Amino acid sequence: MRAKANGIEIAYDSFGTAGGRPLLLVMGLGAQLIHWDDDLCHLLAEQGHHVVRFDNRDAGLSTHLHDLGQPVLGGPAPYLLDDMADDVAGLMDALGWSAAHVVGASMGGMIAQTLAIRHPGRVLTLTSIMSTPGSRVAPPTPAASAVLLATPPAGREEVVARAQDAWEVIGSPGFEPDRARIADVAARAFDRCFDPPGTARQLAAIMASGDRTERLRRLDVPALVVHGEADQLVPLAGGRATAEAIPGARLLTFPGMGHDLPRPLWPDLVAAIAKLTAG
Repeated sequence: MRAKANGIEIAYDSFGTAGGRPLLLVMGLGAQLIHWDDDLCHLLAEQGHHVVRFDNRDAGLSTHLHDLGQPVLGGPAPYLLDDMADDVAGLMDALGWSAAHVVGASMGGMIAQTLAIRHPGRVLTLTSIMSTPGSRVAPPTPAASAVLLATPPAGREEVVARAQDAWEVIGSPGFEPDRARIADVAARAFDRCFDPPGTARQLAAIMASGDRTERLRRLDVPALVVHGEADQLVPLAGGRATAEAIPGARLLTFPGMGHDLPRPLWPDLVAAIAKLTAG
């Protein structure tokens, strides 16, 4: 499905029934709606949620802003996280949702935080997963930086191989990798869309959007912060800083979890989100 929002088109799909608690899933840098696993979405829907996942601008089947070109690292950003948060508010308008429970992972957590800051009345609860209040609060390890800034792969096979190699650095060392799933999602994501300049524009937005800590301190929203204790891309300090900044936020950490969502943790994650939204 597609919706017009904030001057662009956003591709989305949904799980559960329209009468459920509205739950919006916001994905991370260069990722697409399919990176929210179908089974995880079904688990959330079974807890009484009407789940919507979507492609951010410059990702998947949503609008790609090709005319903005590829930004130079350290140069001006074509847009900011503010714009991406306004995209989410526009999607909510198109869905007929005056407010929603918002869950964001990685860059998606940054977008969710920004949405709560810019549109506080529209966020019923905020769940920020493996994220940070600012790109300089918890910088990646050198190995994770190398993954983040690597030259883009050249084709489908290299995309799949690169995804599996990346997991070895930024994935969850405490859990056995599902290599078949990693390969399948990487291949399907390539088939839906492959746009390295679009990912670069998203990264530029992260780097140019500044620190949200002081603005997060002024939020009045029930919040859950989830983080892996073995995350190399956004180290645990990012989750701790987020939880410390948002008044009353609960911090939930998992040993052995890196910068992904291991299937064995889904029951605990879903239960924590459902407890927050039901309250």
